[in-house]
Amino acid sequence: MTAPSDRPLPRWKTHLFLVVFTTVTLFPVLWVLKMALRPEQTFATGLNPLPTTISFQNFTDLMSEPLFLTQLMNSVVVAAATTAVGVFLACTAAYAFSRFRFPGRRAGLLAFLVTQMFPGTLMMIPLYVVLDQLGLLDHLGGLVLVYSTTAIPFCVWMLKGYFDTIPRALEESALMDGAGQFTIFWRIILPLARPAVAVTALFSFMTAWNEYILAATFMSDETAYTLPVRLQQLVGAYTTEWGHFAAGAVLVSTPVMLLFFALQKHLVGGLTAGGVKG
Repeated sequence: MTAPSDRPLPRWKTHLFLVVFTTVTLFPVLWVLKMALRPEQTFATGLNPLPTTISFQNFTDLMSEPLFLTQLMNSVVVAAATTAVGVFLACTAAYAFSRFRFPGRRAGLLAFLVTQMFPGTLMMIPLYVVLDQLGLLDHLGGLVLVYSTTAIPFCVWMLKGYFDTIPRALEESALMDGAGQFTIFWRIILPLARPAVAVTALFSFMTAWNEYILAATFMSDETAYTLPVRLQQLVGAYTTEWGHFAAGAVLVSTPVMLLFFALQKHLVGGLTAGGVKG
């Protein structure tokens, strides 16, 4: 006989909990969308998250600004370049740490782990000096360099854990068939590690797309601003363009959501497999 405490919850209670939890989670998103669709620039104080009037004026005003499209392209270029550089370096480094034994291997892994214990703002002044010496201030290449090196430690550990789960017998069989090390890595390991690579690409993209503090510090020219820096300018000391700010927040969030939907079939496998064995 089943004990009373072991009985499952009725179906309607489970559905009620899920509805309440989903509503609480989506409320801030709906509230921001409501402000973006209101033609006014005032702060919406009502608790109703559904818009009473629908207007795309805020989106039109924001996208018609002279530098908005330039700053949008800056964010796209920085995020895409950071993703490409970060994924390439993380994949090659993680494969080397997973498959080869060389002096300094353990120290290198620990060094990557130690860097994750400190906030990125702690390195702001040294990074500023380095970029100044390289002449990369107010240059998108400087942001790509900084964002790539910031994302690599986590990505290397993530990919190394996944590479460890791939049987070495596959590589040994390919070696016996005459395949070289690069061919094995490119034709066998990377296709099998596609879920982990997808997670790495998403993390690198989000690191570059959403970052504000370093971009605001290293960029003083408006033509080199990224979208997060541009959105911060809408919040003034005395007045705030809340409608434009909400519309900008929706525009900034849309590419990340689309990327999540595009990569969602790979995310679960990449996160779980990479976190089990390290």
